[in-house]
This record gives sequence, C-alpha cells and structure tokens, in this order.
Amino acid sequence: MHKKVTFLLTETFHMFNYNLKVEFYLYIITTDYLVKKIFIKLIEVNCMYNYMLNKTNNISSQEAIELLKNLVCIKSDFFHEEKIMKFTYEWLKNNNLNIEFHNYEDKKITGFKGINLIGSLEGSKQGPVILINCHLDTVNECSGWTKHPYNPVIENGRLYGLGALDMKSGCAAALMALKKFNETIKEFKGKIIYSFVSDEEGPYGLGTSFSIKDKLYKDADIAIILEPSSGFLFTQKQSICLGARGGYQYKIKLYGKSSHAATPQNGINAIEDASKLIVELSKLPAAYDEKLGNSSICITDIKSKGNGCSVPDYAEIEIFKHIVMGENKQSIIEEIKLAAINANIKSKYEIVFREDPLDGSGGFMPYTVDEKNKYIKEFYDCVEDITGKSPEINYFSSIGDFNTISEKLNIPVIVYGPSGSNFHSYDEYVEIDTFLEVSEVLYGYLVKKLT
Repeated sequence: MHKKVTFLLTETFHMFNYNLKVEFYLYIITTDYLVKKIFIKLIEVNCMYNYMLNKTNNISSQEAIELLKNLVCIKSDFFHEEKIMKFTYEWLKNNNLNIEFHNYEDKKITGFKGINLIGSLEGSKQGPVILINCHLDTVNECSGWTKHPYNPVIENGRLYGLGALDMKSGCAAALMALKKFNETIKEFKGKIIYSFVSDEEGPYGLGTSFSIKDKLYKDADIAIILEPSSGFLFTQKQSICLGARGGYQYKIKLYGKSSHAATPQNGINAIEDASKLIVELSKLPAAYDEKLGNSSICITDIKSKGNGCSVPDYAEIEIFKHIVMGENKQSIIEEIKLAAINANIKSKYEIVFREDPLDGSGGFMPYTVDEKNKYIKEFYDCVEDITGKSPEINYFSSIGDFNTISEKLNIPVIVYGPSGSNFHSYDEYVEIDTFLEVSEVLYGYLVKKLT
C-alpha cells in the first residue's frame, strides 16, 4: 500500500495535466480507503488549479494595475476633472472603444461646466441594455497622509493613493473588462452603455444627473456601478449591494424677537427655541426598513446673529437626514411640525430644502432591488462562478449616484466593487486581488448575459 501512496504523491504534479474524468475513473476503481482519500484531495487541488488559471485568463493583471496607477497619478478632485477625462478618453480611443465627450453646465447654482465620457457597444441582435456607471472624480485631499496621494505605491497586496478605492479601481476594472469584451466578443445581442462621470463626490452629483437629463442612458435595463461595495461596508467578503438609504439636506430658520438681555422675558430667544427643537427632533422615533435599517438625522450646523447685549432674534439649524423606504420630503416636514409643537417654541420658523440644479426634489430617494430579480440572480451566480465564493447581499447606509439612477430610470441597480479602506480619508488603499476580481466578474457577466 505504501508503494501506491508514494507513487500517487510523486505523481501529483502530473495529475494537474490529467483529465478530471480520468481521475474520477481511477477513484471509482480504487478500493483502498487511504488511496481514495488521496484521490479526492488531488481532484480538489486540480479543480482549484484550473479555476485559478481560468480566473486570471481574461484580464491582464499587469495592465490593469498599471492603468489604475495612471488614474491615481492624475489629481481629479470634484470640479477639476478635465485632465483625467482627457486621459481616459485617449485610453478608450487607443483601445478601439467608442467614446464621446458629454459637456454640461449647471447654470442654476454652481455655474460649473463639467465633462463626462459616454460610449457604447451595440450587438447585432436585440437583447438587454446594460449600463455601466463609474465616476472619475475624488474628494479633496485631506491631511494625515503618510504616503504620497498621487504617487501610488503597492505594499502587501494593497495599492495606496487618493481615489484608489473610491473609485478609480472600479473605473480601471470597467475599462479593462470593456477592452477585453471588445477584443474577444464579435457577435452578441443587446447593448452596453458605459459612462465615466464627473462630480459624483461634489454636492449635487451633477455628472450623472445631467447624463440622465440628456437621455444618455435611454433604454437601459440594468445599471452596474463599480463603487467599492466591500470597501464601503468594511468587509473582505464579496458584497453585492442592492439598495441604499436616501437623504435630504435642509435648514430650519427661526425668527424670534429681540429685546435687551437684561429683560429676556420681553423677547423671544431664537437660539433657545432652536435648541428645544433639536432636542425634540432627536426624540422622534426613527423610521425602519427591514433592509435599509433606521433613518437618522445629523445636525451639521447651527448659527445665529449675535448682537451685543440683546436677545438673539434669529437662529438657523442645518440638518442632513438619511431616509428609508416610505419617507420623503413631506414626511420630513411633518416631523418638523410635530417636533415644533412638542418643543412649544414661540419663534416662527421656515423650512428650506437644498436647491436642486435640475428642479428635482433636491434630495436622494432610497431604493431597494428585489433579490429575486432575474438580473440580480444572474449576476450573483456570475460572481460565485468566477470568484469561487458566495457573495453577501448588503445595503448602503448613505447616498450616491446609485440613488439617482434608481429613481430617475426606475431600473435595478447593482453596486459591486473591491475591498479596501480609508476612503474619504488619508492613506486610502484598495486590495489589488479584489480589484482584479471585479474586472473579471464584469467581463464574465457581460459575456454570459450578451452571448
């Protein structure tokens, strides 16, 4: 028996070249228990070996990493994206992918003149229209960096740099998947719309909003956004996000009555009323959704007009409220009215919601996607097949372009992206292996769905 075992162990390397059916046949005809256990292990190892070959067979890891480095090297904080848009445009052109500049202007609030990139690949037969949405802008550089934010370095499987996680890794993953699809798939059904937008990190999400306004995403059946789902949720596991809370930013302006500070009873103190109102707002029960969790409010600013030895007659509270399904602008107004009654304030007040550049609601509506939706099931299976791991289904606690696309286009929105940490902070990084997996998954899904 020992000779049999020794033979099997020394021939392990050659087993990688055997057909799986041959291994299984040998397993069937072998009666020795120990030998059978060794065959089982060899079959498992062989399957994993073949899986790893297939996993890295489509997207060039070296090229993908170099592309990500190039993107990180370009400073592209929101409202300053022209350079990275030109670089990405040239990259797409050089790789024979259709691409156009989309210029827009916010004339109402910011005066910002922005640039997006929009392109498409269209099959010869009717089929699903898949929208791929990514943003090329970043937040502003913060303090605390121990590495250069625009000179990416790789340490312990992590690539560091501003925007490495949020979301230039997602952009690079999409670009590489599109390139591979265009090179390898000549006949397919349906259509792929791909957009690389500006100002997602800015105050209004102008890039995606103007793309929708100008009907650039027309007829899309599903949207895939490669934001770092696993990174946002602080998990190393593959994560598919199928929803997010919404949010509104608004001010409550309180108007009291001034009097001498020595006789406060003759005035109406707007600051005191503002304080009472904040307390009562915090006491109200949060709305709850079984997928999105609880709603929440955050007091982001409070101010007044000091006037020497006088009772202040003006105060202003600024609030950001994250909302869940069933809440909206009107429900927020009703909450404030109830809190004002409970606080027994004497000041008059008005509620001022943040303006919307495109005359919408001024907020971001919450959304969830049915896990049983056919597109979701197919994408889940694709992640599982390609990575060899079952992804988690999760939901975001905050807002992004995914809210806008869900609300305006009324289509399923999948957010799927790599792991990492320190987004919107110093020493931001992406886990390189998960970034490469995202690109493989997107390419695999496009092939599976459109061919």
